[in-house]
Amino acid sequence: MGQKVHPNGFRLGVYRNWDARWYASGPEYTKLLQEDLAMRQLIMGRLKNASVARIETERSANQLTVVIHTAKPGIVIGRSGAAVDALRDNLERISGKKVRVTIQEIKTPELDARLLAENVAGQLEKRIAFRRAVKQSVMRSMRAGAKGVKIQVSGRLGGGDMSRREWDRDGRVPLHTLRADVEFGQAEAKTTSGQIGVSVWIYRGDFPTEAVAPEAAAPASRPAPRAAEAPAVIEAEPAVDSVAPPAAEALAAEPEAVEQAAPVLEVAPAPEEPLAVADGEAAAAPKRRAPRKAAAPAPATEAAPKPKRASRKADAPAESGDS
Repeated sequence: MGQKVHPNGFRLGVYRNWDARWYASGPEYTKLLQEDLAMRQLIMGRLKNASVARIETERSANQLTVVIHTAKPGIVIGRSGAAVDALRDNLERISGKKVRVTIQEIKTPELDARLLAENVAGQLEKRIAFRRAVKQSVMRSMRAGAKGVKIQVSGRLGGGDMSRREWDRDGRVPLHTLRADVEFGQAEAKTTSGQIGVSVWIYRGDFPTEAVAPEAAAPASRPAPRAAEAPAVIEAEPAVDSVAPPAAEALAAEPEAVEQAAPVLEVAPAPEEPLAVADGEAAAAPKRRAPRKAAAPAPATEAAPKPKRASRKADAPAESGDS
């Protein structure tokens, strides 16, 4: 069995805040929880076509603040604010306190998981092929700036007798990374063959973390030790250069040492002189290019055949001349 963790709940308290921000204990907690559930159900029922993505509630001593995130604020407000006033009156009846309604517009609904899931569910209810609906939604979300999208549909897809699960993904969705801004949303499509569940994961980047700030500031503090190390290297260079003038003076003061060094370089051609014993050997020496180590200890046995070869070469032109 795969152990699934809700992406939104996995990041609560780390980089994501709670949708309900209030505290209570004992029987009062149960009462306030039921009020929140009733208010959310009322808002989602009245604003079903307003593309409501998220509802946040915040309680104080004598006031309740409700924040509605929607992609169509005009439908929520209504003409001259009539829809908001009617919604506020209904919420005050449920809670018994003064309610303040705040509306926040979602400028890019393609990057909201809940709205994207509702869009796919609406297409499935209109009998659009699920593969086409999923692929178009993924492409639309990636064009809007998402770094990764995954959409999964499960149920009697295409009216099949057996339920199955299909999904499509583009980009990367790092679910195990806490700093990753991964949003999860679900919706249900009520078709003639049954309900089809739609799940959407959207990866919108990484949250700005405090651990990144010191790393960004670290390069600014690194040049300080480098500046301290630079003088040590610069001071060492004059010491090396100062050795050169005394060496030049020493060589200038002792010209005999320079003259003695010259013959040492001319020792290389010396081994070639003993090879020129006969005329034939002198002619063959430049062709062989024998190594100097082998030429120095020339044995007596090798010298015997060489004159024979040279004499044959020398006799051949003499015979041709006689003829």
